[in-house]
Amino acid sequence: MAKKRKRSSDAAAAVEKPDEFAPQRPERTLFGFKEKPADDEEAEAEPASEGEEDAAAAAAAAPFRNKEKVLVTCSRRINYRYRHLMQNVVSLLPHAKKDSKVESKQSKGNALNELLELRSCSSCLFFECRKQKDLYLWMVKSPGGPSVKFLVNAVHTMEELKLTGNHLKGSRPLITFSTNFDEQPHWQLVKEMLTQIFATPKDHRKAKPFHDHVFVFSIVDDHVWFRNYQISVPHNEIDKVDKGGLDKMTLVEVGPRFCLNPIKIFGGSFGGPTLYENPFYVSPNQIRALEKRKKAGKYAKKVKAKVRRKMHEMENTLEPDEFAELWKGED
Repeated sequence: MAKKRKRSSDAAAAVEKPDEFAPQRPERTLFGFKEKPADDEEAEAEPASEGEEDAAAAAAAAPFRNKEKVLVTCSRRINYRYRHLMQNVVSLLPHAKKDSKVESKQSKGNALNELLELRSCSSCLFFECRKQKDLYLWMVKSPGGPSVKFLVNAVHTMEELKLTGNHLKGSRPLITFSTNFDEQPHWQLVKEMLTQIFATPKDHRKAKPFHDHVFVFSIVDDHVWFRNYQISVPHNEIDKVDKGGLDKMTLVEVGPRFCLNPIKIFGGSFGGPTLYENPFYVSPNQIRALEKRKKAGKYAKKVKAKVRRKMHEMENTLEPDEFAELWKGED
């Protein structure tokens, strides 16, 4: 058998090499890898004091990144027009997540809050349909609130309008508000919620780095009216638009259209203390009841007119005609 080789003293006395770690990978961005400046590398090599360490930690803190995700869902037994409206809203928001229908009950708030937590969403647009006629929109920030309940009127989907405007799907919108949003506190809150929900995050994976359409929110008669316009720019080489050349740009409406009538603003998510209540709000049930009363009033007027006619005929009877039976015998 072969003998084992003895280790030499030189190999035993050899100094162990220090561990060589791979260099730290630079931060990845949308435009490639971001390399650290030389000043930061020199600062890392030098020992720093406690104050400098705190300052370096504050400087190394990541900048704010908008991670807004919106859950869009609806209640069961929703009308087809309202379902198409919800689908149009989902197509306009690349940072939206669509989920299955939720039963419209008293406990819908708890179910939706759990669903928001499971889907890692911070906001919710819940389309609630009642009696297959009335559409309510819950606009909610989860989990702490606030939440706003709207009545949706004047619904016109993209399929109904058939407008000529068209913009890139997934592009980021410009959001504009009318000046009267800053007049009262509840409108300021609604403006902030609309901004957070409808504004597409900059670095979202489904968003495209273009601004080719505008969301317009305006207040008319204490209602919020929504419009979506495409920014149309001429593409001819002769008519190239310079930066700031807004004279050659035009707006073409895309759709959908809808109107939001605020009902209540709650302090929590799908409930909580009432922060604002619209004093001019009239429910659709009351409007329908008034219309029925008007129709019932018309029928009652007809019945009364018939009774009056009969009473008039009984009081003013006609005298018998002398010549009524004159020609009966000649037949």
